[in-house]
Amino acid sequence: MKHDVSSAAMTGVPMQRPRPRIELARFRDLALLPALALLLAIGAFVSPSFLTQANLISILGASAALALVVLAESLIVLTGKFDLSLESTVGIAPAVGAMLVMPAASAGFGLEWPAAAGLAAIVVVGAAIGFINGFLVVRLRLNAFIVTLAMLIVLRGMLVGATKGGTLFDMPPSFFTLATTLVLGLPISVWLAAAAFAVAAFMLRYHRLGRALYAIGGNPEAARAAGIRVERITWGVFVLGSVLASIGGLIVTGYVGAINANQGNGMIFTVFAAAVIGGISLDGGKGTMLGALSGVLLLGVVQNLLTLAQVPSFWIQAIYGAIILGSLMVARLAGGEAQN
Repeated sequence: MKHDVSSAAMTGVPMQRPRPRIELARFRDLALLPALALLLAIGAFVSPSFLTQANLISILGASAALALVVLAESLIVLTGKFDLSLESTVGIAPAVGAMLVMPAASAGFGLEWPAAAGLAAIVVVGAAIGFINGFLVVRLRLNAFIVTLAMLIVLRGMLVGATKGGTLFDMPPSFFTLATTLVLGLPISVWLAAAAFAVAAFMLRYHRLGRALYAIGGNPEAARAAGIRVERITWGVFVLGSVLASIGGLIVTGYVGAINANQGNGMIFTVFAAAVIGGISLDGGKGTMLGALSGVLLLGVVQNLLTLAQVPSFWIQAIYGAIILGSLMVARLAGGEAQN
């Protein structure tokens, strides 16, 4: 930051010069709103039940877990890194917590821990996975893409092995609370996701840690020269991301009512789609939480609309990809130079 100030003083360039770029970035965040409005209009035409309160709440509830994982990935991508293992964390973390609580007769470990301890273990498992990823990427300087891809495979194999390829059912009701308990008409999971995005957006905009994430993703060497603890912050973001993914996995568990060996499988593609559609740059250092949240809502509405329209399953993926590409082009045109 000192370098920027001194450079501006030497060249005589006012510090207010970047403002047009900021305004473009804000417009970029709102670029998906017309697409969302159009989808809502199409949904109302396709099915009378689309705009009902029950269906809209269903969309929000179904999107809550995805929202937390998108938030996790977005924070990591802002630093210029990746974490592909988040989808496996969505499965393995709640499975371990559940098996610590469940009796051996129900495919648990037989320890029969209290439900509160099992819930805490879910978060601890997520934090441990993030810590290991951070150690390998930050301390050993291994490629984040390859490390987290390997971790994805390892965790997926551990989940299948622990569950023996089956499904876990016999869990305490507290494991379903986030997805089933309503507060002011909405599931707790929706409020939790909204609060997480609000806190993240505030931190990124107003707190030095948030500004540090952008600086690290933009130019880690310059950030290090400015006194930012690049390694410590990056490592911490990996831990936070995995914790968010583990909570997202708990939400999925409550929404489905069980944990199977495939929980979270393939989720990372949707996560990256939502993040990129929302303007999170895969190069790091660019993007906002408002944009990422817009991407989550867009994909949630699309999925619900295709289901209500009874679109054959073999067409859904093609339509899904086409909408993603179309949204990217619209957002790109709307954002203009903000992406350069």
